[in-house]
Amino acid sequence: MRVKTSLLLDETLWRLFKARVTKERGLRGLSEAVEEAIREELCDIEVAESLSKLAGEEIGALDVEPIKPLTETSAAQAVRELRESTL
Repeated sequence: MRVKTSLLLDETLWRLFKARVTKERGLRGLSEAVEEAIREELCDIEVAESLSKLAGEEIGALDVEPIKPLTETSAAQAVRELRESTL
């Protein structure tokens, strides 16, 4: 079942999103892109529901807490190394 709704969004943000999506998928892909963003935001619920079906029992929403790495890391350094390795 589909539902039509209205949203109040930042104008610049919406314009940029809409321009990118319509360039990649066409205007009809806009609703699909918004749905995908919502699904991604709610992926923990999707995973819990899928696991429940597999396990045959109810599993609550997953609480995921970030952890601090045991070793010092640098995302910028890792990206730099990846970029240099592909040149």
